[in-house]
Amino acid sequence: MNRLPGLCCQRAAAAAGFTYVELVAALAIASVILLGLSGVLGQALQSQDAVGDNNRLTRDARVALARMVATVGRSRRLLLPLADNPASDWPEHVREQTVPPTAPIGASTLATAVLAVTLPADVDLDFDGVADADDDGDGLIDEDLPNDNHHDFAPGIVGIDDDGDGTVDDGGGWAEDDEDGATNEDPVDGIDNDGDGSVDEDPASDNNGDGCPGICGVDDDGDGQIDEGAFDDDDEDGASFDDPYDPVVFHLKGSQLIERLPVPWDTDGISLPDGPVDGRDFIESVIADDVTHFRVERLAPTADGVQVVELTLAMTSPKTGVTVSLRTRVRVGGAL
Repeated sequence: MNRLPGLCCQRAAAAAGFTYVELVAALAIASVILLGLSGVLGQALQSQDAVGDNNRLTRDARVALARMVATVGRSRRLLLPLADNPASDWPEHVREQTVPPTAPIGASTLATAVLAVTLPADVDLDFDGVADADDDGDGLIDEDLPNDNHHDFAPGIVGIDDDGDGTVDDGGGWAEDDEDGATNEDPVDGIDNDGDGSVDEDPASDNNGDGCPGICGVDDDGDGQIDEGAFDDDDEDGASFDDPYDPVVFHLKGSQLIERLPVPWDTDGISLPDGPVDGRDFIESVIADDVTHFRVERLAPTADGVQVVELTLAMTSPKTGVTVSLRTRVRVGGAL
């Protein structure tokens, strides 16, 4: 039987593959499927990036907080923040800074965060067997302060806004240690002599202000003699005002959290007025990047005088926008 030529050709074309219409339709369907898969894959990659950033930021924030906690716990004195001054309209006891910056409170012109404590006695960066905080090498720490308590020739801590008013190294000469405009008005006697909320924060070179070497009528150094030496020789070792505070400072530069560490060698090349090593010699290192919030609060001391600091650190990934915020409290000297 003879086959129809048209039917034969249609069957041959069908056997050969898709028609043009079918091919276009298949490509359109494949494109939709691939587009959907690419969206799912993109979301999966973004989610993976977010998880990775969250883990990284959490780790970095924990490391930075642990470093600050360890330093505060081994220190004998909290220097900054100061206690709240009732005469000002901003809270000195809370130092808070954000990136981008937020508006300051009251008459303060710039909101800055800072944590400063005295150098722990176990630090010996030059490995000479003497604690770096023991500036006069007599085995005692921070016991014979000069008029300029930090020996850095600046009001307060050099380069730092001590009182949170938005300005740096203001308020008077280098003997003005709390940047409140008055000098040597708060001796070491456990009393808030100047009524600014802080205690013993601005002593003169006669640290307790009694006009005697050391404490009047007391053999301070145990050598069998009473009140020997000059009135500003507070440890009665024969040298005057030779053991200042050596501040460890944590503060922000841009979005970087900086640790400033005092060192017993010359870093600034300045030898005047009294030698190459003083409070202007320090090193700085970055302990956290991508910081968007740093807050330090000096809590009210307990009835037995325990001083606690609350620290908050937030970090944000510039890539994914993920933010991690951690908070902790630490007792000053709690690890001693």
